[in-house]
Amino acid sequence: MSGFSLNHSDIGGYTSVSHPLLGRHRSEELLKRWMELNAFTAIYRTHESNRPEENIQVYSSPEMLEQFEQFARVYRAWGFYRKQLVQEAAATGLPVVRHMFVHYPDDPNVYDISYEQFMVGDEFIVAPVLDPGATRVKAYLPAGRWVHLWTGQVYSNPNAGQTVTVEAPIGQPCVFYREGSMVGAQFVANLRTEGVIY
Repeated sequence: MSGFSLNHSDIGGYTSVSHPLLGRHRSEELLKRWMELNAFTAIYRTHESNRPEENIQVYSSPEMLEQFEQFARVYRAWGFYRKQLVQEAAATGLPVVRHMFVHYPDDPNVYDISYEQFMVGDEFIVAPVLDPGATRVKAYLPAGRWVHLWTGQVYSNPNAGQTVTVEAPIGQPCVFYREGSMVGAQFVANLRTEGVIY
């Protein structure tokens, strides 16, 4: 809707404020969750912030580097589909990351979704963890059969959409793909090749 077909955010954000009452600095958890989210956008890149010495960085510890590498592998695993979506964006203006109403305009439930989930093309639904300390997340799945990326569990309701709650520990963000999807199957195969899932 914005006219920007290729969008992303700096992993970890850019602006930090040092103020006794309003100070905001990114935590390790926030940076890890941001890596998970941005692995499903058009560009996967970090930024040290405007106050790098006051913020956790991807190079702050081996654990942070491991998380960054894992989600760089996730990003690479769907590169084949991203290329298709970028070509589609150039031809039609459709963004890579989309609101669900683009593909489900007749489902009134998708209009209540604002920032809590998004689609990547028409194949993936991503519901990132946005709350500190949370390890479960809710996602709305339109009518049909959707496969949870990390467990392979199928959530099915052929006649109506449904809201599901799934486990989403750090390292396993909430991602679904359509059952029977060639894109989903290739993504899973690529994740296995990358050593992200077994």
